[in-house]
Amino acid sequence: MTHHDPKDLSWDDFDELRDPRPAASDFDAVVNRALDRRGFLAGVLAFGSGAAAMGTGLFSATSARAQAAAFDFEPIGIATDHSIQVPSGHSWKTLVRFGDPLFSEAADAYSNETAVPAAMSDKVFGENTDGMEFFEIDGKTVITVNSEYANPEINLPAANEGTPKNADEVMLLKNIQGVTIMEVADTGNGYEVVVDSPFNRRITHETQMTMDGPAAGSALVRTNADPEGMSPKGTMNNCGSGKTLWGTYLTCEENFNGYFGTTTEKEPTDGEKRYGIGGQSRYAYEVYDERFDISKEPNEPHRHGWVTEIDPSDASSVPVKHTALGRFKHENAEMVQAADGRIVVYMGDDERGEFIYRYVSNATWAAGQPTEGLLSEGTLYVAKFNDDMTGEWLALTPETTGMSLEDLLVFSRLAGSKVGATTMDRPEWIAANPMKVEAYCALTNNSKRGGDKMPTNAANPRETNNYGQIVRWRPEGEDHAADTFTWDLYVMAGNPKVYQNEYAGSPNVTEGNMFNSPDGMAFDSKGMLWIQTDGEDSNEGEFEGQGNNQMLVGNPETGEIARFLTAPKGAEVTGLCWSGDGKVAFVGIQHPGGSWPDGAGLPRSSIIAVWRDDGQAIG
Repeated sequence: MTHHDPKDLSWDDFDELRDPRPAASDFDAVVNRALDRRGFLAGVLAFGSGAAAMGTGLFSATSARAQAAAFDFEPIGIATDHSIQVPSGHSWKTLVRFGDPLFSEAADAYSNETAVPAAMSDKVFGENTDGMEFFEIDGKTVITVNSEYANPEINLPAANEGTPKNADEVMLLKNIQGVTIMEVADTGNGYEVVVDSPFNRRITHETQMTMDGPAAGSALVRTNADPEGMSPKGTMNNCGSGKTLWGTYLTCEENFNGYFGTTTEKEPTDGEKRYGIGGQSRYAYEVYDERFDISKEPNEPHRHGWVTEIDPSDASSVPVKHTALGRFKHENAEMVQAADGRIVVYMGDDERGEFIYRYVSNATWAAGQPTEGLLSEGTLYVAKFNDDMTGEWLALTPETTGMSLEDLLVFSRLAGSKVGATTMDRPEWIAANPMKVEAYCALTNNSKRGGDKMPTNAANPRETNNYGQIVRWRPEGEDHAADTFTWDLYVMAGNPKVYQNEYAGSPNVTEGNMFNSPDGMAFDSKGMLWIQTDGEDSNEGEFEGQGNNQMLVGNPETGEIARFLTAPKGAEVTGLCWSGDGKVAFVGIQHPGGSWPDGAGLPRSSIIAVWRDDGQAIG
């Protein structure tokens, strides 16, 4: 049997090692049945669905230049270099890099030889930037951003070979992950971090937090250190983000399972198996900290995998884990408001064969009103997609699941399976259109799809889906709290350079704009959908002609898509927000290759600022 060192695996491969998933999902079967009923893609695709079968030349009929009419920039081609490329008439600069100081005491903390010392690791900008949001607070500009995970082979001394050797090195890894809150200011030479701002704060795996909602204080979240089950420490593997209507930040805990291990043999429970918990962790936390050893603290993993709310205006505030929103591998949290004023939060569970969720508050809210209870008293739902292009939200309650309320929130995945939710191709970011009542979810890819265990379906229509797609739904009655919806596919990513069948992608994919693995998404103030990718950048084989990962802009009305930015080789583009005047876009560049952005030394995850040279709004 081949031994796999967890730290050498991707997060997807780590999950496969812990809990191998079926190759296909329910959504594939839904799509397949819809295709059988309508002919290939007719009525399933949002754009071009009235055309004849794939492979008729429709994929190259619309050039990138023709599409440019829908955009205020000239689309760019692919890139395979170690830099950032943006359209003519635009510029960019690095705003902040991993290891840059948030406080003057850490001014010289980072070096290209040794990265960041443990003593300064919670005083600098964190590693592997991800979701982020922009806030204007008391006339100041504040950006709150996730640091998803560590790169031990870079962050630890080279002699360690990627494995911490003592508790101090474990603490270093804990500190460079989590969340960064930082004030930024336009100094006349572009935005820069305001060092020593009273808003500046690092939230790490050790930060004291609290919990609310039905599972807070339950027996499932009590530990030896916290017998009341109300005071968890830390937020981890913070992937996507969200912003509440009342101006706080939502950070989403994704691959938390990788931080827990066991120092003794332990047979995993059904819940642990479904969440991929057991064996050896990725970072050896359990060797130096009993909190992460499930043989000693079996409930500690139950205290992670939540949406956590942070007040960026108060550096002394205690973050709150909202158990009413369910526990799973949260990608992001997209908050909207129902027609009657209730709060709705859409969420994806980023693993093969998992679900899309929705939370609806009991109470209504209007600006200026109290927010207490809005994210702790409500109902969690899970999505079911039907092959007649309709869908429904299935309530997760003790009555529908046969589980206690605490159990179904801590083990939301098990509850979703009990009610018959539709398994999906890695539901990632969800974005709600500000111009109309509809929402989009990036289904990034699923190389394991196909066969009896995870068959294709209407929303996940391809076996060995290496390219991904974006599904869109419109709630009945234009009400996000409605229990039914209609859906279609906004785009199926693909490669028309290599294929002339369904793997070429949908008709709005051309050789001039093709991409794979849509991941991050956000709407700008003009109602355009920005799409970021986290996929294969080999530019070979199935991915020939797709180049590095990228950021594209999609028109929700016409389906046109144009490439706006390309990342350095090896990097994922993730996290996007705009300045208050819309003139600057802040874009996250995670795990770059080479020596980007400095041109020498270690690669550094960073946030860049992008703007139009004519001073007009970019988003």
